[in-house]
Amino acid sequence: MEKLIIVGSGCAGLTAAIYAARANLNPLVLEGRQPGGQLSTTTLVENYPGFPDGIDGPELILNMHRQAEKFGTRFSYAQVTDFEPGDKHIRIKTDDEWLETRSLIIASGATARFLGLDNEEELVGHGLTSCATCDGAFYKNVPVCVVGGGDSAAEEATFLTRFASKVYLIHRRDQLRASKIMQDRVFANKKVEPIWDTMVTKYIADEKGEMRAVRLRNVKTNEERELEVACVFVAIGHDPNTKAYRGKLDMDSEGYLIPKNSVGSNVRGVFIAGDVADRVYKQAVTAAGMGCAAALQAEKYLSGAER
Repeated sequence: MEKLIIVGSGCAGLTAAIYAARANLNPLVLEGRQPGGQLSTTTLVENYPGFPDGIDGPELILNMHRQAEKFGTRFSYAQVTDFEPGDKHIRIKTDDEWLETRSLIIASGATARFLGLDNEEELVGHGLTSCATCDGAFYKNVPVCVVGGGDSAAEEATFLTRFASKVYLIHRRDQLRASKIMQDRVFANKKVEPIWDTMVTKYIADEKGEMRAVRLRNVKTNEERELEVACVFVAIGHDPNTKAYRGKLDMDSEGYLIPKNSVGSNVRGVFIAGDVADRVYKQAVTAAGMGCAAALQAEKYLSGAER
């Protein structure tokens, strides 16, 4: 019987592990298929406090991993596939076995949706990203494009005008799905140029492996052309990694967990941290803050349960 299992090894999960391990909870972290979460595929992180010159995403994650391990955190590459709440303990199924724990922190993150094109994995962090807030400042005075038509795409396009010389907003329909106020902001900004009825069909890299251009296809005329951009920001949504908890934990229509009292859940002993519940900010620092809170709440819960 474990005292605490933490699902996920991104900023939220590792911060929770650091706090829990220092509280002598001897946590077990299940790292999943992508140890380190989305930061493990990020290059330079300039907006995490304490690093004035920035730090590579994988290095930041490795530092957190070492810090958690230093205080006694244990790690497993297991992936959670099922979950059973109980009155006195919680059961979770990994790849090939059931584990029992008295408390659980779910920090399994969310996976950004991409377009599924060739050489996509190689270009992530090299001119292909899903986070304008994270990476926009790297693309000053160069043309970029945003793919999508909802509020996220409109918001990212507007944000990127602070840096880029031109922002192309590429949408497969002839009008945006974004809210009226977000559309107004996009159309009022002279730096944004919508490209309607169009899909990105290919990423084109330069000899250094950095994004150079995209190939576009008009869905009505089938006309193709090449558009030079230094970066592609894909804003077509995220999928929270919460499949194992469906029907057992409260979640919204898109699968994001709904926290109770900041980081709690509708099941005693189960706590939530990071992008599994964050539809708005999706930042490393906010995920870390939630991880801290979840660990403190888990410690408080276990202390009360032991009395």
